Amino acid sequence: MIYDHRTYTCRPGTIKRQLALYTENGWKTQRHHLGDPVIFAATETGDVNSYIHVWAYKDATDREQRRARLQQDPDWIAYLKLSAEAGNLISQVNKILTPTSFFPS
Repeated sequence: MIYDHRTYTCRPGTIKRQLALYTENGWKTQRHHLGDPVIFAATETGDVNSYIHVWAYKDATDREQRRARLQQDPDWIAYLKLSAEAGNLISQVNKILTPTSFFPS
């Protein structure tokens, strides 16, 4: 099992707009290809202009295949275009995590 941990940072004052844009145009399509995330949350303290989501995959091949299908979906391509045009996002950090031997996955 691997986890894809993604942190997105928005321009101050735009996180609600970005999440609304995603809810309306990206959420359904992303879930269709990737399944339900482990978590999707906005940051409450610290960098309050960011949100994270974590997706679980069987392995790197499973991740690669599901993400490739997502990237080819016309609805996802349309969402990415809308998101870029909105200009709310200023950074993205992705981390691939593997559970420790003592933590059940």
